[in-house]
Amino acid sequence: MDLLEGVGESSSPARSFGGGFGGYDIRNDVYNRLLETGNDEAVCNPELRELLDSHFNRLPASYALDINMDRVEDVLLHQKLLAMARDPENRPVFHIRLLENFWTKGDDIEEELVSRALSDAKPNKSMENERVQPAYDRNRNFVNDFEPCSKLEDLNLDVINSNDLERGTSAEDFTRRQEVSYAPIHEVIFSTVDKPKLLSQLSSLLSDIGLNIREAHVFSTTDGYSLDVFVVDGWPVEDTEGLNEAMRKAIARNEGSWSSSSHSQSVVEKALAVELKSGDWELDRKLIKIGEKIASGSCGDLYRGVYIGQDVAVKVLRSEHLNDTLEDEFAQEVAILRQVQHRNVVRFLGACTKSPHLCIVTEYMPGGSLYDYLHKNHMALKLSQLLKFSIDVCKGMEYLHQKNIIHRDLKTANLLMDSVNVVKVADFGVARFQSVGGVMTAETGTYRWMAPEVINHQPYDQKADVFSFAIVLWELVTAKVPYETMTPLQAALGVRQGLRPELPKNAHPKLLDLMQRCWGAIPANRPSFSEIKVELEELLREVQDTPEEPNGS
Repeated sequence: MDLLEGVGESSSPARSFGGGFGGYDIRNDVYNRLLETGNDEAVCNPELRELLDSHFNRLPASYALDINMDRVEDVLLHQKLLAMARDPENRPVFHIRLLENFWTKGDDIEEELVSRALSDAKPNKSMENERVQPAYDRNRNFVNDFEPCSKLEDLNLDVINSNDLERGTSAEDFTRRQEVSYAPIHEVIFSTVDKPKLLSQLSSLLSDIGLNIREAHVFSTTDGYSLDVFVVDGWPVEDTEGLNEAMRKAIARNEGSWSSSSHSQSVVEKALAVELKSGDWELDRKLIKIGEKIASGSCGDLYRGVYIGQDVAVKVLRSEHLNDTLEDEFAQEVAILRQVQHRNVVRFLGACTKSPHLCIVTEYMPGGSLYDYLHKNHMALKLSQLLKFSIDVCKGMEYLHQKNIIHRDLKTANLLMDSVNVVKVADFGVARFQSVGGVMTAETGTYRWMAPEVINHQPYDQKADVFSFAIVLWELVTAKVPYETMTPLQAALGVRQGLRPELPKNAHPKLLDLMQRCWGAIPANRPSFSEIKVELEELLREVQDTPEEPNGS
């Protein structure tokens, strides 16, 4: 859950995508189109609009770009496939249908490698002669009879051999010659638990039954599931039922390989999950007095309150928005907060974990957020104050990284000040313990502060927080909102292509150098927070006894 103070963006870009195009919300269009077409579920289910929100919130922004407004029923199919994948006995859930028949011409061709971040997919024209097949789970149960996703990129007749498809392999590795032939084209959608090398496993599965991948659109949900759409050829006839049967047999041959978790849950996380069942941090809700609302988020609100005579901040999840995903995120946040205690991290006092009255209680920070301090007051900081703020942030983040925690949403709105202007890292709603493999995937954070590797859905580690710190540092120097003339999505697309905030004039050259190293494109080249802290402390010692200008020069 994200609680913002004047930022106007969600802590998870997938959640804010509805506003990603200057206020355009594709979820409204999907819902309205379902109503216009008389879809039974839209007409009969008053909760569908909220369910659509939940569905889009689970998936990355690139998913919304892939929706064909002429086939909005696809969204309902995807919801059902993901829901069925929660049952280990069903995995992987799959759906197959015939798209269209093509004649292909043999050429020596350079193949395109698919990726998990097809964020610039273009709509495909409606295809004729489509034959709709129902979706099945592995036990031959029907999902529904909706038509699946067909808004894939215009079909490319270049063929990728499934045996050759590996995550991270270069496109130059694939060349092939194919004779002129009749090629029925099918679409296969999978949903299962996401995990490392899942794309490779699925491509091998397709290859086992003689299929070649022409396209793949693959998405990871925020709660660890996958939605993977493949366009394939190689099945010689239009008999989709035969292909369904071949797929079931291929899955049966790989029994037991579909249920491992994508998040490579660490030993620490597993232990904490057990500890979360009971603890002395459980608070009596009756003893918490709720006062004025401080901020609001998509799924909850932040209040000032009092607990046993102490001023506190109370983060309350709205009961009407509760679902398994939100409750899991809530448990994760409590698990992390219980493990941290540092002068530069907001202090956790306890939580109420009995649904539907879920809340987290932390110390109250009367100084508010750095975002408000900078932008509401238009404060131009003196260099010494800027450095003290920055060093506080570094100390808090250094501590978190030493505890193997990635914040994943470091920004000025999540940096709070106490009564004597000590800055503390706050809001651990999307923070996670780093996985055993040392890297993580999935798009998490806020676009204007998000590292390019996260935007690109590439594996990332703690250096993603360092990139976000660089944007915070720029913000402290300039007192401006990053990329303020752009929408959040425009900013993200620009960062992918190397865009960074314009270097401020008259800023201290050592700060400019540090900024550029922290937001470098190669994560391994970015300094650690321990190194950054040392540099900033040295600079502070240099300037403490010298006159300075408010612009940081």
